[in-house]
Amino acid sequence: MLDRVHGAWIGRCAGCLLGKPVEGWRRERLRGLLEAIGRWPLQGYIRYRDVPDAIAAQYNMDAKAAWADLVDGMPEDDDTNYTVTGLAVMKRYGGRFTPQDVATFWMSEIPILHTCTAERVAYRNFCVQVEPPASATFRNPYREWIGAQIRADFWGYAAAGKPERAAEMAWRDACISHVKNGIYGAMWASAMIAAAFVTDDRRLILEAGLGEIPARSRLSEAIRQVMEWHASGINYDEAVDRVHALWDETRAHDWCHTISNAMIVAIGLLYGEGDFGAAICRAVQACFDTDCNGATVGSIMGAALGASALPGEWTEVLRDTLHTGVAGYHTVRIRDLAHATVDAIRRLY
Repeated sequence: MLDRVHGAWIGRCAGCLLGKPVEGWRRERLRGLLEAIGRWPLQGYIRYRDVPDAIAAQYNMDAKAAWADLVDGMPEDDDTNYTVTGLAVMKRYGGRFTPQDVATFWMSEIPILHTCTAERVAYRNFCVQVEPPASATFRNPYREWIGAQIRADFWGYAAAGKPERAAEMAWRDACISHVKNGIYGAMWASAMIAAAFVTDDRRLILEAGLGEIPARSRLSEAIRQVMEWHASGINYDEAVDRVHALWDETRAHDWCHTISNAMIVAIGLLYGEGDFGAAICRAVQACFDTDCNGATVGSIMGAALGASALPGEWTEVLRDTLHTGVAGYHTVRIRDLAHATVDAIRRLY
């Protein structure tokens, strides 16, 4: 169990780090850079010092971004902040935590400017005494965006092997800031992660997630569409083209919506063919919300394979270190987080 949990944490960090420096890049820009440096399709982390100055300038590479050769461990990111938050909520309130408990934890332990979109609106709502679930809808145009889905991972870890329980905990977390497909994305992701602890069959993992959300939801229909593309022999590039035809990544709503990004997660899992590096690279190079999708795919693959099976090219740069914006967890060892998660699982069951 420890190796699988550790793998999920490392996998999430690695996938997030892969996508973090190119978050917000459009597909043409990322492909142009990778082709210019002979790295298309994407393989391995992008290192700033490996890119000639002229090419870096052409593609407006930020020297202060989280390129793999410029980081000291895994830098703070909202994707990993929320995974740590899940652990901290479980430690403080136990497995019966309530939506109000999550809201209270945010206000006491996470600065508001470390949140984004739906989470920041919900946080503001808490401050003016709009409590869950009303906090998800009051003046919140982001309520079906990806925010709840990126908060889902820890509930999958805590309910390892139990997708239904993972989805129920993810629902309690998600409902403070999201509705409908925004919530379903969190339930789907957490259930997939929970399933990955007991199977490495990617289609079974996807089905486990789909089994916890409404079959006639737009999210479920979109994921099944991706699965049908893969089963019918549609290749990776065509699958990504189809997502981009349905969703315009130049529009903020489409770029950050739960459904568009969930489709990319499904593509990464299916077309990664069971290989950790291939899966996170296929998720990230498809663009949309690159760090979020790399992180979710990394969690699932890490749980399925275990830390001992993850290649050093992905893990060594992390230096077993995660930086966060969560009070009490500003610089933590990833291995310690894995041990704490296993302890939480034992208390839960």
